[in-house]
Amino acid sequence: MKIIARNKKALFNYSIIERFETGIVLKGSEVVALRAGRANLKDSFVRIIKGELFLLNAHIALLNTTHAFYKHEERGARKLLMHRKQIDKLFGKVSIEGYTLVMLDLYFNAKNKIKGTLALVKGKNLHDKRETLKKKQADLEAKTALKNINRGFLK
Repeated sequence: MKIIARNKKALFNYSIIERFETGIVLKGSEVVALRAGRANLKDSFVRIIKGELFLLNAHIALLNTTHAFYKHEERGARKLLMHRKQIDKLFGKVSIEGYTLVMLDLYFNAKNKIKGTLALVKGKNLHDKRETLKKKQADLEAKTALKNINRGFLK
């Protein structure tokens, strides 16, 4: 599994409830741009419109070798592929319980198809974000201390 793009901001701003694998409907120029690693999911989000999932505000850059006729919208809506029962389940949770749908990453699967990880998330409060930062800093300090200890034994 080769990761094309990851939404790091979503992991900081939201607590993940559940993850799903989705397919994505793309044009040829979008696939070529994704193979070149020209994608950004930073401000993207997912909406359910008329019973279908759409990835909105995801940026897939144009390549300068793309023919003018085959160009795509850089921030256009892209349809996501999931089973109807899963979409209905997600729609119920989003509308009633106040969850949000966010795309966490895009990747190539074993068959070299572009897939995405869709997450059902709930927004974090400010104190939760602070706790996340403190934990991240403590883990970094512990890892650095272990690294320094190991270096002392090797010399």
